[in-house]
Amino acid sequence: METTEKKPSKRGKRGQGCIYLPKNSRNYWIKFSMNGRVYQETANTESKNEALNFLRTRVSEVSSGKAVDCKKVTVQSLADSMTKAWELAQKNEATQEWAARCWKRLLPFFGKMKATDALASAAIMEYQSFRRKEGAANGTINRELAVLSCAFTLGYEQTPRRVPEKLHFTHLPEPKGRQGFVEEKQYRDLAAKCEETYMRAMLALAYNFGFRKAELLTLKVSDVDILGGTIRLRTSKNGEPRQVNLTEETRKLLAICISGKNTDESVFTRTELSGKRVPVADFRGTWEAVTKAAKCEGLLFHDLRRRPSGE
Repeated sequence: METTEKKPSKRGKRGQGCIYLPKNSRNYWIKFSMNGRVYQETANTESKNEALNFLRTRVSEVSSGKAVDCKKVTVQSLADSMTKAWELAQKNEATQEWAARCWKRLLPFFGKMKATDALASAAIMEYQSFRRKEGAANGTINRELAVLSCAFTLGYEQTPRRVPEKLHFTHLPEPKGRQGFVEEKQYRDLAAKCEETYMRAMLALAYNFGFRKAELLTLKVSDVDILGGTIRLRTSKNGEPRQVNLTEETRKLLAICISGKNTDESVFTRTELSGKRVPVADFRGTWEAVTKAAKCEGLLFHDLRRRPSGE
């Protein structure tokens, strides 16, 4: 099974391949064919026996479907594959949008990099350092790398494997979760300072039912049943639909929000100076103004989901 460029040896049985020592090289190479494809790569060893063992391993991997063919695989291609896989799996919209935001940060750094190079701890640490210099929080960086890790896992589980191993990284330390909450008096103060109807309605839904920001922003008019007094979330954190019975307060507010709209329009919209009605996509500025007016600076919209102990 051994050969050199100067003096090729007798080939073994078909599919077994051979090892050879290229001219001016200290390391042996392997070569074999299977299913009409030729595999040729360095064994990275000067030992004849180790090269033969490497050859047998690679032949076994290819024949069993566990072969790794990652020489030309880039992180960009892994990202594209993951996005397509999630679309086929019908992952909820909020999850797909979250992953897309992470890729916008990951790809400028990793996109053109070979997948095998991205597996190196040095590459991961360099990205962590790069993002921290940009001002990103440790938690944000950890979530971004979790998306990258997911793409590698999908590539590893493909047949044949597109990456030699799954991606592992050391998480940066994160502060303990927020313990903030909203008392009823604070809620009333916040509600009194909401000048925008959509903000008032979102405040009520988040406080009464614990809805998340992403869940509210994806609501369509067709999800609201004013007569039946219910609202149905098509997109929730666990991917399962969720339905709740409206309070009198939230029912009245939602009736105002959907008045005159088509069933496929967003529940929460704002009117531009031109008079055009557009879906609410980012309300951070409005929320900051409301919390400041209500003397609740620093309060997060997510804090509306929590209650003081005993309530």
